[in-house]
Amino acid sequence: MSVQKKFAALRPAQRHWAVASIHGEAARLRALHRELEGRIRIGDNLIYLGNFLGRGGDVLGTVDELLMFRRTLLGRVGADCDDIVYLRGSQEEMWNKLLQIQFAPNPREVVDWMVNNGVGATISAYGGTPGEATAAANGGAVAMTKWTNQLRNAMRAADGHNALMGVLRRAAFTEDQTLLFVHAGIDVSRPLSEQKDSFWWGGGSFDSIDSPYGEFGRVVRGFDSKRGGMKITAYTATIDGGCGFGGPLMAVCFDAKGEVVDTVRA
Repeated sequence: MSVQKKFAALRPAQRHWAVASIHGEAARLRALHRELEGRIRIGDNLIYLGNFLGRGGDVLGTVDELLMFRRTLLGRVGADCDDIVYLRGSQEEMWNKLLQIQFAPNPREVVDWMVNNGVGATISAYGGTPGEATAAANGGAVAMTKWTNQLRNAMRAADGHNALMGVLRRAAFTEDQTLLFVHAGIDVSRPLSEQKDSFWWGGGSFDSIDSPYGEFGRVVRGFDSKRGGMKITAYTATIDGGCGFGGPLMAVCFDAKGEVVDTVRA
């Protein structure tokens, strides 16, 4: 995958809106969007920080709402497609791996782990069940391929869903490197191009970051597996309010200098 497809270089803007993990909570997302519609200005960037899928009870409605709000914003005079960016979260990463589960050396263990970590809601949304996942994993490569093809076809049949999954980025950053947006974490010992899976599973040491990561002034993440709430430090920002775990869905606006200028919760 090329660097351009992995990462999104954000257009210069005075404001950057970041939306935390949604986890299939479509009602909260709709409420958040109603509030954002009156606050987002032409030229603002809007970055969704992953975990649209999983856990909640309305995964399909969540993806539909993401697509509808994109259409609403792009209907404004002067709006640009590049103003809206979607990052791949751990839920989307698991979903992608699940659709290729027939290639895993230990599919049953992988399936069980994924289901325990929230992917069961996405399986159900596209017409499957966690029980079918287990049965397919026990049935061998042919059974798994048949089952994952059914899920893949169901996703393709949902208007725009497959296309959205195809434009997910691993991270996004401002051209002047004031802000770096990630899903859950970053490995500060590695450059951006060598992060591998740290974006999804490397959040454990995020709170210990006490200096700039490279040239970036602040790293912003949208998911905290420890569910510690919103936290802004000199060099980082965690904006996860716990949506999907009983908490609110958060959107935070950063100005061109990387400072928080607005916060919305739903």
